Amino acid sequence: MGKKEDQRIARLAQKNAAKIKPPVAERAAQYDSTLRQKPEEMDSETRRLFKEMKKREF
Repeated sequence: MGKKEDQRIARLAQKNAAKIKPPVAERAAQYDSTLRQKPEEMDSETRRLFKEMKKREF
């Protein structure tokens, strides 16, 4: 790749990174500790791994 192509990709990566928002914590859990806590969302790699394992027979 050329230098311009690298710069363009870097700008796009920077632009997309700025769009990512951190997950918002559930506000109700702050005030009422008796509420059930929701499990953390799994990342894509973990989800893919479990999907693969479901397909296999043991």
